[in-house]
Amino acid sequence: MRIALMGSRGIPASYSGFETFYEQLAVRLAARGHRVTVYNRAHHYKTHHREYRGVRIVTLPSIATKHLDTLSHALLSLLHALCTRQQVYSMVIVGNSPLALLTRLFGKKLVLNVDGADFARDKWTGFAKTYLRWCEGIAARWADVIIADSRVIQQRYLALYRRETVFLPYGANLCPRDDAPPDPPVLARFGLSPGEYILFVSRMTPENCAHVLVEAWQAAGCPRRLVLVGDAPYVDDYQNEIARLCEGTDIVRTGYLFGDDYRDLSRHCRLFVLPAGIDGTRPVLLDQMAFGNCVLVRDTPANMEVIGDAGDSFSNDDPVASLATRLSALDGDDVEVARLRARALERVAAHYSWERVTDEYEKMFSRLAAGARPALR
Repeated sequence: MRIALMGSRGIPASYSGFETFYEQLAVRLAARGHRVTVYNRAHHYKTHHREYRGVRIVTLPSIATKHLDTLSHALLSLLHALCTRQQVYSMVIVGNSPLALLTRLFGKKLVLNVDGADFARDKWTGFAKTYLRWCEGIAARWADVIIADSRVIQQRYLALYRRETVFLPYGANLCPRDDAPPDPPVLARFGLSPGEYILFVSRMTPENCAHVLVEAWQAAGCPRRLVLVGDAPYVDDYQNEIARLCEGTDIVRTGYLFGDDYRDLSRHCRLFVLPAGIDGTRPVLLDQMAFGNCVLVRDTPANMEVIGDAGDSFSNDDPVASLATRLSALDGDDVEVARLRARALERVAAHYSWERVTDEYEKMFSRLAAGARPALR
């Protein structure tokens, strides 16, 4: 099959969950003999590859502003894909849903991965928030196939728009902490000791709630250090707020980390905390469980769906106080931390294998390429 994967910043992954998803899916599909094209944003990469691990890369420009970057690049990507006669057109991000009208004009079918309730993110205000809410309705009406990465999102589209979706979760690669090098360079670079820090990894945007974790960590008086991994464009005010909260503390802010540095830093933490309040499957949560980490998450329905009995949680109703309580409890309970680490690995192996995810996408894409509707899950 000729498969076009559009809407993300591109691969190799160097920003967020969608990029990681596309990299994992594209490389596996290419290894199975499919001709896969991923569209990269020119301004996001210093080196413009033509191929990556068997995947064809097409680098295109975009209007590199907060509100137009994604949609402008997705439009150019779709036009290129249409001109090159792809068989499968797959796109991420609900804000790209108006492009489904274009695929319909050309008699093609669009697969759209909608993620969570994008309009609810704090970084969007005014017209942008209204536009993204409108895009949900457009997706429900015009996208040929909607992918929901959690049952929560699937139920949301059914309840609000009476629209059936296909449930396909993200995956993760098992990479247990027990196999990590004992003294990786990334720890020395940031002055950290194995097992002696609490980890946060996410884009540094308001809805990911790094501020909640910082405040809870301070309230709990945790003896272990706090490490914040991540960054984000277009949110200087929030970055300044985090910097202010970190003043006078020994909190470590690393900026973006990927590859070995990300894996090694993750596999030596005491525990991983996900304070984000927006529903939807977080690939980073699956990553951390696949590392065999003890995970502590806000008790949103999607987070609880992912962890099952393989993680700990704190209340969405009073997040700072509840998180502080759980941080203190896990800080002193080696037995529970060890139990949750083992359960995390077991749960990922049973439910979130990238090979299994790729199998399901391959089946769906094959049905679409043959002109059939995908089976609902």
